[in-house]
Amino acid sequence: MIHDRSLWSRLWSTAVWVVTGFFVINLLALIASVVVSSFGTRWLGTWLPVAWTSKWYAASWGEFDLGEVLIVTFEVAFLVVALSGLLGVTAAYALARRDFPGKRALMLLFLLPMLVPPITFGIPLATVLYRTGVAGSMAGVVLANLVPAVPFVILVMIPFIEQIDPRIEAAARVFGADTFKLFRHVLLPLFTPAILAALLLVLVRTLAQFELTFLVSGPTSQTLVVALYYAVFASGVRAVQSIDAMAVVYMISVLIWLVVALRFVNPTQIVSRAKRQQAS
Repeated sequence: MIHDRSLWSRLWSTAVWVVTGFFVINLLALIASVVVSSFGTRWLGTWLPVAWTSKWYAASWGEFDLGEVLIVTFEVAFLVVALSGLLGVTAAYALARRDFPGKRALMLLFLLPMLVPPITFGIPLATVLYRTGVAGSMAGVVLANLVPAVPFVILVMIPFIEQIDPRIEAAARVFGADTFKLFRHVLLPLFTPAILAALLLVLVRTLAQFELTFLVSGPTSQTLVVALYYAVFASGVRAVQSIDAMAVVYMISVLIWLVVALRFVNPTQIVSRAKRQQAS
């Protein structure tokens, strides 16, 4: 019986590794094909292009106005980061320090934009924004992206805030600290690592957010991921290599910020801290 369980355990472990390896290999092959295509001249019926060139990046930069698109992308991302940090940290502190009727229902409400597909609430949200005349502008894109960003900051921040002993704040009050001084000199230094982690992850999520941005963006408020979609599916004839070059620029932009984010936050730490808090 023990031998059978050990055999099934080994078979299951082997199957998991095979499936994971197959997925990783396919993902790397897909990325490699896009990168190779972005540097190739002609690539028909051969394993590698006939010759190599970097002209497609210059062509993509001019054809798709990548400079302006990148500026809009980072403007949207940083505005979402700033506003979600301001709103999310404040709300997380109130939820972590206060008990009130309906708190669990409110937490569930915050979870919904992260659990359901963005398209399910994106269409009604876009309808409201178009009726109010906000959609199609930078403000509309920022507001749409705040819907999942603020709950994300709240859910990341709450476990960190709950770990801080409230007696520290009480002691600061005893020594004469008002609300502003308490936040600036006591809470902010303690919250900084968690705030940085949450906001960096929000930045990466916003750069990769397609559905909500696509539904409410206009010609002058498209982020890079939406511009890439239009480059692929809009009418007209475009060189595949220039589109692939645009895709590589997008991948590098997201990858850089993802690497920076992972330098400040370990996702397993967030999960383990949340579990310890629930257990206590």
